[in-house]
Amino acid sequence: MRSFLLFIFAALTQAACASTPVDAVPVSNFDGERYLGKWYEIARLDHGFERGLSEVTATYSRRDDGGIKVENTGCKAEKAEWENATGKAYFTKGATTGQLKVSFFGPFYGKYIVFDLDQEDYEYAYISGGTTKYLWLLARKPEISKQRRADFISKAKSIGYATDDLIWVEQTGMCG
Repeated sequence: MRSFLLFIFAALTQAACASTPVDAVPVSNFDGERYLGKWYEIARLDHGFERGLSEVTATYSRRDDGGIKVENTGCKAEKAEWENATGKAYFTKGATTGQLKVSFFGPFYGKYIVFDLDQEDYEYAYISGGTTKYLWLLARKPEISKQRRADFISKAKSIGYATDDLIWVEQTGMCG
């Protein structure tokens, strides 16, 4: 777990220096309470702190200080072991705008921009880290439709992402 946290720290600090900003506009009318709960990572760009992980999920819950607790879990395939990281997130543009800052290591924060969201049922979310290095597709179920996949690729590409580099995360339920 310690190495997982160190990778997160390194990735966040490198992101500030080594990547190009994208034009990710946070959704409005965001409802933080409806966003809480478990999400499956469907797709991501490769980065060190999740490299080699499958079965990745993120679970969001309320913190006593008004923030959001973030619990990320993933299976390290070659070891068939679970890795976990716990962080915290806070809204940066008000509680009804889908932009937060997230930290897994001390005072260092990275952007978390919800740039598209199923605002009716909260079944999928498109997440940007604010630069070309960080992009995620999250869903409430481990699989999505071909149409949702195509929509994600189209919208991510339109704001500056290299979508050919996406990793489609295995969600088979087969980890150790």
